[in-house]
Amino acid sequence: MADSTKEIVNGIVQGFRDSIIKIFRYDTTSEKCDPKKSEPQTTLARRRAEKQKLKGNADSIKGNKKEPTVKQRLFQCSLWNGGVFLMSIVLFNWALLPCLLWFTQLLFAGSENLNVTWLWISSLLSWIFGALWILPLFVISKIVNCMWFQDIADAAYVKSRGRPTPINLSVLVADLLFSLLLQAFFLIQSTLATFLPIPGVGYMVGFIHMSLLYSLYAFEYKWFNMGWEVHKRLAYIESFWPYFLGFGIPLAFLTSMSASVVISGCIFSILFPLFILSANDAEEKSQICHSPLRLFAPVVMITNILFRQSVKSKNVPPSQQPMSPKKQTRITEPPIHR
Repeated sequence: MADSTKEIVNGIVQGFRDSIIKIFRYDTTSEKCDPKKSEPQTTLARRRAEKQKLKGNADSIKGNKKEPTVKQRLFQCSLWNGGVFLMSIVLFNWALLPCLLWFTQLLFAGSENLNVTWLWISSLLSWIFGALWILPLFVISKIVNCMWFQDIADAAYVKSRGRPTPINLSVLVADLLFSLLLQAFFLIQSTLATFLPIPGVGYMVGFIHMSLLYSLYAFEYKWFNMGWEVHKRLAYIESFWPYFLGFGIPLAFLTSMSASVVISGCIFSILFPLFILSANDAEEKSQICHSPLRLFAPVVMITNILFRQSVKSKNVPPSQQPMSPKKQTRITEPPIHR
């Protein structure tokens, strides 16, 4: 029992340390290195490369576009989510509304209807601001952030590990849909866990859920590029859950500091790219936990039932259908990094 407790604590500490330290140790000096250069080339390939260089700069300028670097994407995420989205909310709530309240008090000084008038004005302005600014910006941010997060993850993976493992398009779509559905059910499960009647226990269970979910978000980019299927990714997190719990604690804590879903989303969007870089360079625990945490088992079962019904209705081949819970991959050793 003592050894198991020590193993869990060490795993949490190591995951927490990696999530923070790897951010500051990430090296962006060699982002533009091409993985093809490290591969051995034949004489014919070298000749073709030399001919390609002699074609001139005109064709290269027209046909080739520079890929955005990690630094550029990090700056864009911070500027968009922090400088535009979050700052607009801060200015509206702590600058515009207080100024309007002061102006309203000057106009209705001594009036009995001051409180009622301000309640109507603030409610109307808040509704207009949320409907015409926050909601459209929130939807646009989700779409833009998805593309930027993918660019950051791909650039970091190519830099440190080489080319991603190619995946069939149909398998890619099926895996993506299954993963999104599973994460949605897991988020609902974490929300329901917070309503446990025991004081403090509900919050802790929900916090553990969110920490593991944020770790899954961060590591999923790397594992997907490595060719891991969704069931293998979940089995790995459940088998090494102390490490991933510790890894997701900082982000779960920072996003839980605000009661507003929109502000928490802004904080997540600003910090999450940094955790993608940490997950890409992290070295997971080499020793499997003897007490696996099966928090994903209920949502995997529900997702499998719903997904299989939709797959059967579309007549998808069995080779592209998701695995049943009985066939989930059992992890006995950590992945081999390239």
